[in-house]
Amino acid sequence: MSNISQQIGASTPGVVSDRLRRHAGRHVKERIVEAVLLLAALFSVFVTVGIVWVLVSESFLFFTHVSVWDFLTDTQWTPLFDDAHYGIMVLLSGTLVSSLVALAVAIPLGTIIAIYLSEFAPFTLREVAKPMLELLGGVPTVVYGYFALLYVTPALQVLMPGLPGFNLLSAGLVMGVMIIPYVSSVSEDAMRSVPMSMREGSYAMGATRFQTAIRVVTPAAFSGIAAAYILGISRAVGETMILAVAAGMQPNLTWNPLEPAATITAFIVQVALGDLPHGSIGYQTIFAAGLTLMLLTLGFNILGHLLKRRFRQAY
Repeated sequence: MSNISQQIGASTPGVVSDRLRRHAGRHVKERIVEAVLLLAALFSVFVTVGIVWVLVSESFLFFTHVSVWDFLTDTQWTPLFDDAHYGIMVLLSGTLVSSLVALAVAIPLGTIIAIYLSEFAPFTLREVAKPMLELLGGVPTVVYGYFALLYVTPALQVLMPGLPGFNLLSAGLVMGVMIIPYVSSVSEDAMRSVPMSMREGSYAMGATRFQTAIRVVTPAAFSGIAAAYILGISRAVGETMILAVAAGMQPNLTWNPLEPAATITAFIVQVALGDLPHGSIGYQTIFAAGLTLMLLTLGFNILGHLLKRRFRQAY
């Protein structure tokens, strides 16, 4: 025991033992991996900061010519005309209406599908249905757009003869179908991560499978379900091709999904084709519209975070 104490006392701080010296190469590899991961994280932060900087700087130049009050309150959006108006509410109304129609389809159906796949579906059916469902997310959005224009709109016109060829309703319905895989897949993964002991405890108290799924599993997995909803909202707000093809690109201040309208993303595509000179006021409108879209998405994410935190406190 005394020999061990002497050896410990005789050890010099900072001297690497023979065993650690032999594995010095392993520590170098770990430091390299840590550095690569740090660079990857910093790169993502740098890209995000760069996007925000471009939007803010270009939008600042736009707002030197157009007041923020006119931008928010004007009821016309004609930035490419001689009598130019810059009322973003015209594009914002089309974006919100189409997104609400899509979410009215995607959130209920996606949640129901997730509950069924997680709590009721047999294993073989789940293994087949989930990949097939996720396959919908890989279909190009332009295909969805032409499907809405050539099939969904004529079907709706049978029920509503006065429905115009371009409308927000058909575009929103098809966009909702496109978002279903995002909502259902993330929600189902969150429900599957709930410990089996919670289900067994619910069954032991006499609850049925449906009661367990609704009152135990869904509240316990709400943080993941809320993330799925936020992902669906962001996907709906940022969708472009479906709305550009099926909803029309006519700026129209309306809250009626049966009418055609333009959205923020569709306008950005229209202006970004290169017809306007770089640096002109018409060209800078796409940055102001993009900044509005980013703030809208950020607001939805903050709202979802607050709801998720409040729901966690309640349970």
